[in-house]
Amino acid sequence: MCGIVGYIGDKNAATILIEGLRSLEYRGYDSAGIAIVDRRKRLFLLKKAGKLKALSDCLINRHVSGHLGIGHTRWATHGEPNEANAHPHYGNTRDFLIVHNGIIENHHELKQQLRKDGHRFSSQTDTEVAAHLVEKFYKGDLLKAVCRAIGCLKGSFALGVICMHEPDVLVAARKDSPLIIGLGKGENFIASDVPAILSRTRDIIYLDNNEIARISKDEVKVFDAKCREIQKKKVRINWNTDSAEKAGFAHFMIKEIEEQPQVIGRILTHRIKSKQVVFENLNLSRAQLKNITDIQIVACGTAYHAGLCGKYILEKMLRIPINVDTSSEFRYREQIITKGRTLIIPVSQSGETADTLASLRAAKEKGAKILSLCNVVGSSIARESDGVIYTLAGPEISVASTKAYTAQLMTFYLLGLYLAGIKKTIADKTVLNYLSKMKKIPALMRDILKNQKRVKKVAHEYVHRYHYRLAEQFKFLEDEIVQFQDPVKALEFAEKWARLSHSAYGRRFGDFPFLYLGRNVNYPSALEGALKLKEITYISAEGYAAGEMKHGPIALIDEFPLVVCIATKSAVYEKMLSNIREIKARKGTVLSIATRGDKEIQKKEYSNYVLEIPEIDEFFSPLLVALPLQMLAYHIAVGLNCDVDQPRNLAKSVTVE
Repeated sequence: MCGIVGYIGDKNAATILIEGLRSLEYRGYDSAGIAIVDRRKRLFLLKKAGKLKALSDCLINRHVSGHLGIGHTRWATHGEPNEANAHPHYGNTRDFLIVHNGIIENHHELKQQLRKDGHRFSSQTDTEVAAHLVEKFYKGDLLKAVCRAIGCLKGSFALGVICMHEPDVLVAARKDSPLIIGLGKGENFIASDVPAILSRTRDIIYLDNNEIARISKDEVKVFDAKCREIQKKKVRINWNTDSAEKAGFAHFMIKEIEEQPQVIGRILTHRIKSKQVVFENLNLSRAQLKNITDIQIVACGTAYHAGLCGKYILEKMLRIPINVDTSSEFRYREQIITKGRTLIIPVSQSGETADTLASLRAAKEKGAKILSLCNVVGSSIARESDGVIYTLAGPEISVASTKAYTAQLMTFYLLGLYLAGIKKTIADKTVLNYLSKMKKIPALMRDILKNQKRVKKVAHEYVHRYHYRLAEQFKFLEDEIVQFQDPVKALEFAEKWARLSHSAYGRRFGDFPFLYLGRNVNYPSALEGALKLKEITYISAEGYAAGEMKHGPIALIDEFPLVVCIATKSAVYEKMLSNIREIKARKGTVLSIATRGDKEIQKKEYSNYVLEIPEIDEFFSPLLVALPLQMLAYHIAVGLNCDVDQPRNLAKSVTVE
């Protein structure tokens, strides 16, 4: 969701805030703003709609100095993206300024009461209510005012608050939205995510739920909801700062696609010791794990697809029921949990996904054991679980997840082997065979990445067909326009379609939809491939189990849809060929993801295009299949001139429901 950064120290706050916001732009990007205060109690406030560049460009010719400031990149939840709704927000005066991530669920009721007290509102946001509350409760102590204000709030929030009356204090508070404090020498920071401050400090404090901090340039004090001081441990971040930069790549997405062999290699090196799988933060005894009789995986988006694949993996290895649910549904249905015997596995890259966190808490209340798969150390999901397995993907900046997905898949394979060893459901010889095959996967991934020319060619041909069809449609429109006798109406019609050509409707008007089909362990791969394309190109794409094609999707097949068929060598290979024949019989265009050397599927009667992966056991093939699907989406998006790393309406971490 939104990105928050704050600074107090002796350096130029404006420079640090813009630098931090640029690192957080993937979290929110429909507007941005900063507020700077100097020791003479002068305020500089600037907000701009659009990308962060609009804000930073406005600062180029302005000399802005100040030692205290807060900044924000917004992903709209309440109110349209415009300057008035951009953060920071203030109350009746500009004496109290706030940046906020989350949703204040009772803001309507609070706003009505505040209006009765004489408060006037200038935005459509829920955030502005918090600024007015702080102003209302201020009696000379900003910390106490914020404590009282957050006591009135229902929902989720991460807050950064500054006050003109206390120009040497920055207050931060959180509930169900992430917020960290960066510790420096003669300076301190707040941020919603580590990359914002990684170039400035590696020492951080994770704020937990219902905690509030009073921060000066030389001191950080943390309090509970009743303003009682508590002690917090600092954590050292060991990320390489280069991992949060593009390092010469055009986009973060392609950089993170290319990093996957390294990530998988790191996971294997870290998790396999002396031919044994090891996990250091499980906090669940072997006896507890042996007693598990059913597992439920909860996740959202790409992590949900990893969880679906995890179902195939764990059922094959453990021979017990595995259920997978989207977190947003799991939390609202009647969970069937056996105390001490049900294991819940939340999966989240950020560890802050709101629905997944809520599902974790609901399951924990009913007595389930919680073992989370998470990428971000110290995140809320990691801290609230009984045990955690970190997926070791490193920072993932692009909104469209790539390396985090394959890291989650590999972690499921290793978890399956670990639990199978406890439950004795796999022979030792089979475990060693699996480990041997898994160790070859980084090299096989590198092999795929070295051969991107074919993917680029397929993407280029699709983009060419897209533009050609769009041109055809507009030629038709031109012919229609000449039918108008009234030149004014003709001009209006032409202008309408000219506008549409630059809009989402114009793009859709000319595109070819995609279908993605897969079977068995690669059915989730089809879902994930379709999601990647939708996320970054805005092209209609649907993933299906190939056996379901005749139950509806086949009605979409004609000469226009492109059907991506995952048809690698497997137990369901012949079934996939049968599906492909049905598609070709209806003039469908087929792109096959196939095993290298498969001459049969190369025939025109089966495939218009083929993207190959090296030969691999079907069981592990999702790890390789993911790469050509990711690259296909990426290169089509580049060809269509889409904003690859920051697709519209999406944010990296969904921290509100």
